[in-house]
Amino acid sequence: MSGWQLFAVGLVLLLGLFGVLVPGVPGTPIVWAGVLWWAMTEQTSVAWTVLIAATALLLLQQAVKFLLPTRNLRAAGTPYRVLFLSGAAGIAGFFVIPVIGAPLCALGAHYLLERVRLGSHGDAWAATRTAMRAVGLSVLVELFACLLVVGAWAGVVFAG
Repeated sequence: MSGWQLFAVGLVLLLGLFGVLVPGVPGTPIVWAGVLWWAMTEQTSVAWTVLIAATALLLLQQAVKFLLPTRNLRAAGTPYRVLFLSGAAGIAGFFVIPVIGAPLCALGAHYLLERVRLGSHGDAWAATRTAMRAVGLSVLVELFACLLVVGAWAGVVFAG
C-alpha cells in the first residue's frame, strides 16, 4: 500500500472518529470501512486479523451501546413514548438546524414531554439529565471501541 493510500485510510478513520461525535454521521461503519479498505489492499494475515478483531469489537460495541441507554432510561421510568418522540424531534431538528439541531431538539422535546408527564420543572430536569447521561455513556462506549480499532490499525501500520 502506498503512502498516499495509507494517508487516505487514516483520513477515513479520522472521519469515522469525528462521526461518532457528530449526530447523523455513522462513525462506526466508517471506521470499519476504513479498516476493510486497508485489509483488502494489504492482504496480509496481520491485516485480516486486525479486520476480524475490529469487526468483532465493533459488533460487540453495537450490542452494548444499544443495551446501556435503554436500561438506564427504563430504570428511571422514562416511557417509550417519550424516547420515541424526542428521537423523532432530534431527527427533524437535524434537518431544520444542521448538525446542532439534533441534540438541541431531542433534549428540548424530552424536557417538554417530561414536564407535561411529571408536572414540575425539577422532576422534568432530573429526567432529562438522566437521559443525557445515558446517551453520553452510549457515545463514550462507541468512541472507545472506535479508538481501540484505530489504535490497533495505527500500531500495525507504524510497526510494519
